[in-house]
Amino acid sequence: MVHLVHDGTSVVVDVSGGVPEIVHWGAVLDSPNAETLEVMTQRPLTHGSLDVVPALQIVPQHSLGSLARPGVAGHRPGGRDWAPRFISCDVSATPHSLTTTSRDGVANLRLDTALEVTASGALHVRATITNEGDTRYLLDALTVSLPVPAQARDLTKYSGRWSREASTHRYTIDHGAWSSENRTGRTSHEYPPMLWWSTPTASEWSGEVWGCHLAWSGNHVLWAEVLPDGRRYAQLGELLLPGEVCLQPGEAYSTPVVVGAYSTSGFTPASWVMHRDVRNVSGHNSSSWPQSPVSPPKVRKVLLNTWEATYFDHDTEKLKALADAAADIGIERFVLDDGWFGSRRHDHAGLGDWVVSRDVYPNGLAPLIAHVNSLGMDFGIWVEPEMMNLESDVARAHPDWVLHAAEYEPVQARNQVVLDLTNEAAYEHVLEQLHTLLRDHDIAFVKWDMNRPLIHASAADGSSGARRQTLAFYRLLDALRARHPQVEFESCASGGGRIDHAVLARTVRVWTSDCNDPLERQHIQRGVGMWVPNEMLGMHVGARRSHTTGRSHRMELRALTALFGWMGVECDPRVLDDNERLVLREAIRLHKQHRTLLHSGDAVRFDLDDDTALAHGVYANDRSEALLAYVQMTSSPWLVAPRWRIPGLDPDRSYVVSHVALGHVGGVGRTLPEWMSTPIRCSGRELEIVGLQPPSLWPESGLLVHLRS
Repeated sequence: MVHLVHDGTSVVVDVSGGVPEIVHWGAVLDSPNAETLEVMTQRPLTHGSLDVVPALQIVPQHSLGSLARPGVAGHRPGGRDWAPRFISCDVSATPHSLTTTSRDGVANLRLDTALEVTASGALHVRATITNEGDTRYLLDALTVSLPVPAQARDLTKYSGRWSREASTHRYTIDHGAWSSENRTGRTSHEYPPMLWWSTPTASEWSGEVWGCHLAWSGNHVLWAEVLPDGRRYAQLGELLLPGEVCLQPGEAYSTPVVVGAYSTSGFTPASWVMHRDVRNVSGHNSSSWPQSPVSPPKVRKVLLNTWEATYFDHDTEKLKALADAAADIGIERFVLDDGWFGSRRHDHAGLGDWVVSRDVYPNGLAPLIAHVNSLGMDFGIWVEPEMMNLESDVARAHPDWVLHAAEYEPVQARNQVVLDLTNEAAYEHVLEQLHTLLRDHDIAFVKWDMNRPLIHASAADGSSGARRQTLAFYRLLDALRARHPQVEFESCASGGGRIDHAVLARTVRVWTSDCNDPLERQHIQRGVGMWVPNEMLGMHVGARRSHTTGRSHRMELRALTALFGWMGVECDPRVLDDNERLVLREAIRLHKQHRTLLHSGDAVRFDLDDDTALAHGVYANDRSEALLAYVQMTSSPWLVAPRWRIPGLDPDRSYVVSHVALGHVGGVGRTLPEWMSTPIRCSGRELEIVGLQPPSLWPESGLLVHLRS
C-alpha cells in the first residue's frame, strides 16, 4: 500500500496487482496500516462469480477477470494481444506521488502510470502505454478509472449546446452505466469532460463529493458505472477515432491528465479544489503538465469586445468613437473582433488571411491602436487560426490545406472549413502570419476562436487528423506564447466550446458563452464555475435585447451578472440611455474596487429554500470579506422569500452586512428589509443558522451584499 496525502484528502493505492488500484480516495487517514487496510477491504468470494476477486485498477484489465470497462483496448495484426495482462510493477513513491512501470511479456507492452496529489489537493492521474514488440500495435483506447465508495450514489453531469452551456443534471445511479462521447474535435458545448459523484444528501455545503475532469481539448469519452458486485467508478479518456493511434515498435501513447477533487463538505468546497488546481502555476510545472505554465495577469482588465456593438461594420472613425465611449465608462481594454482582415466583410470570405485589410483600414491598424492607447486602454484582437473560408487567398492558393478527406465534399459550418495544422507548411504559414501581426502591432490580448466542430477530419495521408489537430493547436499556441510572452490569450470556441484545464494551462481566460442574456448566464456561469474559477470566466454585459434569446433585461441584472468574473462589455456604450450608462459605470467601478477579492477568493454557491432564486458570491480566503449576489430568476411562489442562509464564514467572527446599491431595486414588497438601508452587525454563525431576509424582488432582478469583518 502507498499512501498519498494532502490536507483533507488521502489516496491509498495498492500496487501489488501489477497495475495500481485505488482502495481509498477520500477523507484523511492518519498513517494507515497496510496489513489492516488489506484485511478491512478484502472482498468475499461469492457463488456465481470467479474464483478470484479482480481488482478495480486505474486501468482495468479484462484478462484478470475485471468486468469493468477495459482500460486498454487494442490489438496487433491478426487480432493478437487484444487483452494484455500486466502482473508485476516497479514502484517509485514519495509522500505526494507514485509512479509505476508494468510489463506484459507476452503482449510485449509496457504500462506506466503516474499519480500525484498536488499542492492544490487535487489528484492527477495519467497512464502511458509503450509498444515493446516488433510489430505495430493498433490502440483503440487507453483510459483512467477512478473508483468511488458505495455511498457515492448520485451522479452529476453536464450537457449543453451553443449559447446554453453547462446545464446541470443530477440523478441516483445504482445499476448499470452512464456514458457520454464527444466527437466534435474540441472540448464541446454538448458534453464537457466533467462529472461528480456524491452522497445522496450532498448539497453545496454538506456531504461527500468526488469530482473527475479530463484535461483535454479534443474528443473524449466519460463513463460512470456501478458493477454487479456494487463497486463504482468513473472512467475518463480521449476518444480515439479509428486508426488514430497506431504504435510502431518503441512508440508510446499517454492519456490526458485526469483531475480528481474530493470534499467532505459539499460541492462548493469540492469546486475550490478544481479552482486551486487550475490557478496553481507550480502545479502546471508538475509531471502532469509538460507545457510551460501561464503566469496570471497582474490585473484582469475590464474589456470591451466590439462584436455585438459593430459586427462586421469596421470603420476607423466609428471605432474611435466607440473607444471614446468605452473609456468614459471605465473600460481598460478595447478588443477588435471579427472583420479586420483580408476580404472579411461578412462570414463567407476572408477567414484564414491574417493580414490587415486595406479596404477598411487603408492606414493599417496603427491609428486605431494609437487612439485606444491615448485613452488609457490597451488593445486586443480576434483571430480564428484553425479555420478558413474557401473564398480566401490561403484556400485558393492551397486547396490541399483543408483538413478533410480529399475524395469527398467537405461539410462546412458557418461557411468555413478546417485548416490542416497537421500539415507542416500550413502550420508554419499560420504561425508566421500571427507572429507578424503581434510583432508589428501593440497588441496586449488575443481572443482565439474556433467556430466549428471537426467533421470527417482526414489529414493528407488519409487517416483521422482530429487528435493531431488538437496537439497542433497546443503547439501553435505554445509557440506564439513563447515568442510573445507579454500577450494574454483567451480560449473561445463559439463561446464555451473549449473550456478545460489543458487549455487553461495555456490561456488566461475562456469565453464562457456567446449568450449574454443574464438569465441564461446565471445558470451557465454556475455550471462552468464548478471546475473553472470566476476570474478565468469571461462575463460580459450584453445589449438590452439579447441577440441569442431575444429577451430584454434591465442594466441592473446585466451588470450584476457580469460583475463576478473577468468583466467585460459587449454592448455599444454609445447607445445606452442615461440610466443604463450610470448603472454600468457604477458596476465597473464596483468591480474594480472588489477585483482583488473577486479574482483570488473562493467562489461560493448557496442552497436556497426557494427554487425560483439563485445566490452566489466570493469569500476572501481568510474569510475577512465577501461579496454576494441574490437573484430572483422567476416569480417566487411566496410573497416573502425564505431567509437566505449563508454558511462557510468564520462562525465566531463579527461581520458588517450592507447592501451595495446598483441601480433600482424593485419588487412586490411595500418595504425593504431594514439591513438594506442601515448596515447590521452579526456573526458568521448567525448568518449560517438564522440567515438574511431577502427583499420581495421582481423576477429577473437581483441585489448585491457586502460583508466585512
